[in-house]
Amino acid sequence: MRQQFRSPAAKAADNYFKQAPQKVATDYEKAQQAFHANRERLKAERLARDARQKSPPDRTR
Repeated sequence: MRQQFRSPAAKAADNYFKQAPQKVATDYEKAQQAFHANRERLKAERLARDARQKSPPDRTR
């Protein structure tokens, strides 16, 4: 196999755009994410329930 020539600029670009390692979430961050997701779910359920209660009854004849 032949090796391809890589210019110094191409090598620098590869290093610049290299993917950063994924940060591992701490237990605190996981708990915060779960808390916010649950809060948003409960908020959506509450808004849907309030909308059903305030809507006029369906009158179909």
